[in-house]
Amino acid sequence: MSYTFAQMTDEVRGSLAGYTLRQDRITNLATAINATDLSVVIGSSENLAKGVIEIDEELLWINTFDRTNNTLNVIPGFGRGYSGTTPSPHAQNAQVTLTPTFPKVNVKKAINDTINSLYPKLFAVGHTTFTFNAAQIAYPLPDDARDVLYISWQTPGPSKEWLPVNHWRIDRMANVPAFNTTKTVNIYEKIVPGRTVQVYYSTIPNTLTNGTDDFATVTGLPESSRDVVTFGASYRLLSYLDTGRINLSSAEADINDAKLPSTAGASASKYIFALYQQRLQEESNKLQDRFPIRIHYSK
Repeated sequence: MSYTFAQMTDEVRGSLAGYTLRQDRITNLATAINATDLSVVIGSSENLAKGVIEIDEELLWINTFDRTNNTLNVIPGFGRGYSGTTPSPHAQNAQVTLTPTFPKVNVKKAINDTINSLYPKLFAVGHTTFTFNAAQIAYPLPDDARDVLYISWQTPGPSKEWLPVNHWRIDRMANVPAFNTTKTVNIYEKIVPGRTVQVYYSTIPNTLTNGTDDFATVTGLPESSRDVVTFGASYRLLSYLDTGRINLSSAEADINDAKLPSTAGASASKYIFALYQQRLQEESNKLQDRFPIRIHYSK
């Protein structure tokens, strides 16, 4: 089953909403806007206020508003593309979130930060092939290769058997002018010249960019590890929840504080972090079982 970056973002936001006891105030864009418009007409005038709004994945800073015309006025200069987001055109009826608890740009960053932190516990797997030359020992590996997992070569004849290579050494500081890469593998085995050698290697998982990016295809990680990433993103974001409530000073806020202690964000973050560590270890065990450490000789 394919799972996209956009779906993962929605999953993380939906999961976090269950811990915040707060629903984001949402309306729609009444008329389309381009990437430079400073006037935003929305479908409802309820809950209008100065501050940050989110349309699709862009954050905008609202300076003033007009309840009569349901119009939000963006502050000139830095209001569009606020907080490092990209000013973009937005279609009519696009979702408008007023003061989002967890903006999509922050959720996506947390997802990619989690993916970046997985190696070496979790790794993607790549492979390459080359033709064996009796006069040659060193063969180039792709630049993204981190460690060799398994090497085999195809025997001649109709059997189509692949035999393991047990004598090899990886060089992570290869001569770039000679090999056009920083990684090579030296083969010290009696292989029939002209036969194909196949190398499986570990690599750092790729991060996600576009909303349509498929998790397993782009990262190279097993589909089963998707929840590890969502747990990791969730605990990273929940740790900031308490600081986001510091400025609340109203009767409603006092009532909510009684139900939701000031340390609720940190407590929830610790719980999700424990789930993250448990699932990370489980997925790591699966990878180790699939690609066990193989004894080999470096000479």
